[in-house]
Amino acid sequence: MLTLFHVENLPIDIGQHFVIDGDNGHHASRVLRLEQGEELLLSDGRGSWSRVTVSAVDKKSVSVTVLETGSQRALSTTITVIQALTKGDRAKEAVELLTEAGVDVIIPWQSSRSIGKAEAGVERLRTTARESSKQSRRFWIPEVRDVASTKDVLATISTSDLALVLHESALTKISDALAGLTLVSKVAIVVGPEGGLTDEELELMHEAGAKIVLLGRPILRSAHAGIAAISAVCAALQIW
Repeated sequence: MLTLFHVENLPIDIGQHFVIDGDNGHHASRVLRLEQGEELLLSDGRGSWSRVTVSAVDKKSVSVTVLETGSQRALSTTITVIQALTKGDRAKEAVELLTEAGVDVIIPWQSSRSIGKAEAGVERLRTTARESSKQSRRFWIPEVRDVASTKDVLATISTSDLALVLHESALTKISDALAGLTLVSKVAIVVGPEGGLTDEELELMHEAGAKIVLLGRPILRSAHAGIAAISAVCAALQIW
């Protein structure tokens, strides 16, 4: 598997020369110690990609030449995860896992019982999404939106084809809620905070059209529940 770098101004002409510099250039030359003749992938993070070969290596940059270009179509199903803010590094961990699972949109949510305050840290979460996309070889970097209010969350639920709210007291298993579904364009998954969702939040989301579902007997941490739910959704809709 070729190493992937996300770059601005992706070179897309065969034979075109391009210089990878900045943090990417430093990582390529000093950490990965790439050598002349090695191949790697470049992407704009919006589906387009180029396969390139290293033509020269400097201390802080790597020069490459384009061998092949292409574009990866977005999937027909968009998955949005509404993640209640968690404390400490749990928010970063959640973004890493969601990105690796294939999420399209991440919406940090200031729920009633959220302990974390991420408004000042959203840009850090966006950086995490970019870094995790590189690690997981994604040509599409997920969108990390600004912190949402409950009103914003309800609006997202109401415009989704399928909205699932994970809750340990739900009577409906997620597998039952997903049974028989085929053509679904917009999926929203709501993950509550460590302290759980309030009864009012559950009622409002149900009224907005969400299904309250049980993920399983073991109770996962808030930061870990999203990747499990995405796995169930992708398997049920035959995305995986």
